[in-house]
Amino acid sequence: MALVSNTELRPLDDGTVRRRVVQLLTDHIVRGDFAPGQRLTEQQLANALNVSRGPLREAIRELAEIGLLVSLPYKGLYVRSVTHKDLEELYSLRTALETFAFERCWDKRTDAAKADLRQRSADLKATIDIGLDGARAIEQELHLHSWCFELSEHSLLMKSWKSMRVNVYFYFSLHQQALNRKGPLRQSHDQYVDRACGDSLSLMLAHLKGHMRQGLETTVNALSEELFA
Repeated sequence: MALVSNTELRPLDDGTVRRRVVQLLTDHIVRGDFAPGQRLTEQQLANALNVSRGPLREAIRELAEIGLLVSLPYKGLYVRSVTHKDLEELYSLRTALETFAFERCWDKRTDAAKADLRQRSADLKATIDIGLDGARAIEQELHLHSWCFELSEHSLLMKSWKSMRVNVYFYFSLHQQALNRKGPLRQSHDQYVDRACGDSLSLMLAHLKGHMRQGLETTVNALSEELFA
């Protein structure tokens, strides 16, 4: 097929390659293709991805900054491991941010917004019922929890949530592997959605705290001892 005459193709620059490498490595890590604590080398990654060292190192630096990779001087590069403290920090921060998001969005909940949340829940349940696509279930669970942040219209809060999503995805993927299940329990968000669409903010926040604590306890109990390095 001939190119249109006014089409101008440009080679990929290092920034574009870096973004693609970041996305590829993120996908592999959160899917569990690399085990927590697994050692990686630049040479192996460069050969496997067929990229030069420059953009690869920038990608590694970015993934280290968000906590998916750990680079130790004189020791090497590792996929992040999981500790009880990591989980405690993640769930405590999620609880604080989501609590604030609900406080900010509560008076902005229109009928259309509530219908949107219920649809997100229905989409997640449909994926759970099929039981074949764990990655899609994680994306939809994150999309459900994003609702209050989006509705809050608080840009810094939304930025904080986006920066945490990759780590939440990572822990959700570990949870699926530990339980050998493609997503959360079907009914696990029913009360969350009902309270979010209800009349009492205090009841919603009380449920949120319990929902997050239960998630933490389930994850800690489900993950095997060797993951907690």
